[in-house]
Amino acid sequence: MYARSTTVHGSPQKIDEGIGYVRDQVMPMVEQMDGCIGLSMLADRSSGRCIITTAWESEDALRASAEAVKDSRARAGEVLGSDQPEVAEWELGLMHRVHPADAGACTRVIWAHRGAGAMDDAHDVMRMRILPQVEELPGFCSLSFMVDPTSGRTATAVTYESRAAMDRAAERGSALRTEFSQAAGMEITEVAAFDLVIAHLQVPELV
Repeated sequence: MYARSTTVHGSPQKIDEGIGYVRDQVMPMVEQMDGCIGLSMLADRSSGRCIITTAWESEDALRASAEAVKDSRARAGEVLGSDQPEVAEWELGLMHRVHPADAGACTRVIWAHRGAGAMDDAHDVMRMRILPQVEELPGFCSLSFMVDPTSGRTATAVTYESRAAMDRAAERGSALRTEFSQAAGMEITEVAAFDLVIAHLQVPELV
């Protein structure tokens, strides 16, 4: 399975308008496309940064949708106060849910990088060493792990039931990031926290 993420560095004052546009206009449109399996949106209300992610059953479905979503992506950027959305495409390596994310859920995203090439070993480290420990964190809802072998990048999204739960897990999460980076030979390039404002990915369990 595959995913496309669109990052918008917008205006904090336009977050709610942007959420409404993505929820009411973009999501119904993309979910009618062949092979689409849902959409999620993360928002940092203090900075205005938002990440909209769509998931696809196959690489062919991902590619086929590229032209059709250009206009709505540009419009989402305008609504959120930015005219240069950043687009990335990923392979979905892992998706594991303990329970659904309800209102108030928050997500910590961890980006990492190494040289381009196969990511099977990084996937194994995440699945066998890191995921069982993350699953034990109080308030844990779900984890997704996405890879881009052509660039050597990974993105891990860990969702918690609340901001308070995410904050309580910060110290343990930091230790697990170090463990992952050392075991997988990855450099952690950024860690950021977001509100999970739309949670409508229908990706099945991938573990």
